[in-house]
Amino acid sequence: MITAIGNPVYDYIKTQKIETEGRVLSGCSTNAALALAKLGEKVKLVGSIGDDFKADFEIKLTGYGIEPHIFPSKETGGFSLIYYDDFGNRTLDLLGRANDIPHLEFDIFMDSQAVLIGPILGEIPLSEIAHIRKNLKGLFFCDPQGLLRSADADGRIHHSKPDGIERIISLFDIVKPNELEAKVLTGIDCRKDPYEAAKIIKSWGPRIVIVTLAELGSVIFDGGGFIDIPPYKIDLVDATGAGDTYMAGFTFEYLRTKDLRQSGCFASAVSSIMIEQVGPDFVMNEVEVRRRQEVLLERKGFKVKLPPPK
Repeated sequence: MITAIGNPVYDYIKTQKIETEGRVLSGCSTNAALALAKLGEKVKLVGSIGDDFKADFEIKLTGYGIEPHIFPSKETGGFSLIYYDDFGNRTLDLLGRANDIPHLEFDIFMDSQAVLIGPILGEIPLSEIAHIRKNLKGLFFCDPQGLLRSADADGRIHHSKPDGIERIISLFDIVKPNELEAKVLTGIDCRKDPYEAAKIIKSWGPRIVIVTLAELGSVIFDGGGFIDIPPYKIDLVDATGAGDTYMAGFTFEYLRTKDLRQSGCFASAVSSIMIEQVGPDFVMNEVEVRRRQEVLLERKGFKVKLPPPK
């Protein structure tokens, strides 16, 4: 069993190629849970949702065999995501904000091989993260996006480094920021030096740091050495959920193999399938993921292509 914690959202998405009709189910933990369920994993999803989308949400979760632990909220969270290029760059504006996740009883997560923390907008109190860490025997994985976000009066999302985030990061076994989040955390432009950013985050205490770099691939650091993971080349349709499903794929494979390169290539393959499609009904199966993973594993000398220093 894997437990994903973080509020589901219903987003409006517009890319260079598609535009959703209304709002569609998404969210860091939600996308991770969907990918894991489609790979055959038993999954719980913990979050807050309003009555406005609750019925649709429960139907979708039941359909994919995901066990929900849902708390009531005045409304369902959501964003407007407008992508203005083919590299995942976008504007992000708030459509709704769900209630914070309340204190969790032990039985929600104690039977989990792994707990994935994937907030979307600060809904998981830092004290709750410490509570889970203290009582969890399984793998503890963090996608920090929602720990670094805040919304201004106009609903535009901004990123900043909160006080004490180093201590929170130290509680996790694995931390996976994307290049923007790694820059917010460390001040380093990861298109120039993702390795130094990973070193800094690793110095705070997690066992493994993964910095994802969109079309460039990703970098994994465990303190002993760096592993560069290639991207699987696809025709990008919607970058939403790329990092979320990378987290799911890495966790799925790492629990089975404890091999960082195999897990990174599996994660990259999972992510590639997600971003060829739109919304929660994306098609995914382990056979196709394994085929793509093998293609990536054959690229033994791969290094992330960074621009030369000026």
